[in-house]
Amino acid sequence: MTLLAEINSPEDLKKLSKEDLPKLCQEIRTFLIETTSHTGGHLAPNLGVVELTIALHRCFSTPHDKIVWDVGHQAYVHKMITGRRDRFATLRQYKGLSGFPKRQESKHDAFGTGHSSTSISAALGMAIARDEAGEDYNVVAVIGDGALTGGMAIEGLNNAGDLQRKLIIVINDNEMSISKNVGAMSEYLCQLRTGETYSHIKADAENLLKSIPTVGEHVLRTANRVKDSLKYLLVPGMLFEDLGFTYIGPVDGHNIEQISDMLEKAKQLAKPVIVHVVTKKGKGYLPAETSPNKFHGTGAFDIATGKKIQDPNAPATYTDIFGKTIVELAKKNKKIMAITAAMKDGTGLATFGDLFPKRLFDVGIAEQHAVTLAAGMACGGLKPFVAIYSTFLQRAFDQVLHDVCMQNLPVVFCLDRAGIVGDDGFTHHGVFDLSYLSMMPGMTIMAPKDENELRHMLCTATEFEGPIALRYPRGSGEGVDITEPLQQLPIGKAELLQKGRDLYLWAIGSMVHTAQKVAAILAEHGISAGVINARFVKPLDEALLQETARATKFIATIEENVLLGGFGSNVMHLLNQEELLADTEVMTFGIGDELVQQGNRSLLLQDLQLDPESIAAKVSKRLESLRK
Repeated sequence: MTLLAEINSPEDLKKLSKEDLPKLCQEIRTFLIETTSHTGGHLAPNLGVVELTIALHRCFSTPHDKIVWDVGHQAYVHKMITGRRDRFATLRQYKGLSGFPKRQESKHDAFGTGHSSTSISAALGMAIARDEAGEDYNVVAVIGDGALTGGMAIEGLNNAGDLQRKLIIVINDNEMSISKNVGAMSEYLCQLRTGETYSHIKADAENLLKSIPTVGEHVLRTANRVKDSLKYLLVPGMLFEDLGFTYIGPVDGHNIEQISDMLEKAKQLAKPVIVHVVTKKGKGYLPAETSPNKFHGTGAFDIATGKKIQDPNAPATYTDIFGKTIVELAKKNKKIMAITAAMKDGTGLATFGDLFPKRLFDVGIAEQHAVTLAAGMACGGLKPFVAIYSTFLQRAFDQVLHDVCMQNLPVVFCLDRAGIVGDDGFTHHGVFDLSYLSMMPGMTIMAPKDENELRHMLCTATEFEGPIALRYPRGSGEGVDITEPLQQLPIGKAELLQKGRDLYLWAIGSMVHTAQKVAAILAEHGISAGVINARFVKPLDEALLQETARATKFIATIEENVLLGGFGSNVMHLLNQEELLADTEVMTFGIGDELVQQGNRSLLLQDLQLDPESIAAKVSKRLESLRK
């Protein structure tokens, strides 16, 4: 039996001798590689925190002590240690283990995460709750150096240093988030990793001064008065010290004994402490060490080669098409700039960055800053394209509204991973953007039915004078021809794909092809359904909507978005304004007031009754009832 097979709780981990730990680490890494090669997942981040996770669970006792994992994609080892190893094959699968910490899943998951830079704020809140209740337990936030580029992390540090509650913050410093870390905080941590320690410099200087007769002590006192001006050049962690933290480190993140020693020291302090741990992302698996960005989040792969297992005949992804098209547009228009928040590779901007390095701005995990940066560029006459995953743009809601829409600035929002994203689950599904963007005055919103239409929408956005957003799904396109010349689409004009006698299906984006399948199923039952590719959620094609409503008195809307405030809501609102709602039967298909779990997209759509068969059955039933 392996050592890992005997670990079913953190208490089992504490029974092992120090000599057993290296073997356990190797077994965990082998287990991680073998499992994620089938399920996919965030391999590189977890390979890098094996020793750190073991040290945390040997030094602390969850669930009594609280460990808050920032983002949470590095919590796989934590899950294995806390009794979920036997379910690990279900990781990120339909009705299986979440790929992130989840309070509903285990008492050891102190806080649910999925978006970055939240751990310090959450941990501080827990520390305050502990003190108010008069209880005694440790609260530990584990945050990566990439997440420290997020403004919320800085806000949390500032508040924690001011309140002086007992709190331990472990900085997992691996020099990588998804794309290479950027910014001043990353550079500061780099200096800490490589610079000489202040204690040696300070001790040598004091000893030298004290050895000088008469004047030595006077010079030392003078030096102490000006030390605040010099210490920033010499002291590791002085930024954190001045924020009110005791700084410990840097420490080798792959040496369990060293980490444990630092954590034990941190536990003894009744104030906020920073423990700076240096790790290697992808540790122990050469392909992941060599290309940590490719193994940050990966699909199934061949262990021997590290190559992803993909269908060679699969169409190009929407992300790839976006990347190629923006390069094509940028070659003709020098005002086009690209902005991303630590997602250069994930959003398809790598080639753009290679060709136009001075026109790509990776701001780190700082979506709010990214949006307002774009607003400033637009004020100066540039054409910024902000490429962010749909779920992450939620973090910049106020900036989109206040800094872009209220000033009617020509910023283009390119929302990748819109709709159901599958394995990453409810923290990552991009199913709210149509709703939160629709409420913003001045915002134009479009969604392509296929990858070719995405090309034309990007071209359209280039010439549009105002805020405009286009959202497109994760994964492969429909396999349509993408060689035709780019063209402008008329703003607010839908596309009539087929006429119908009994009803019209109005669909947006990824659900247009679903609508066509619904129409085909209904046709088999003698029902004639027209299909409209809405193209635009805002503004809607008012003329065509009124025409189809009057023609059949029955409209069904289909969207991969929440129903509240979404595409269907907009359609009903317009029909009501035109006094057509009372005479028109309207069915809205989308996501109800619920959180969608992780799993295969097709299975999730079936659960949501957004598959063609479910929609066709409901439409047929409603039509039958209307005819009685």
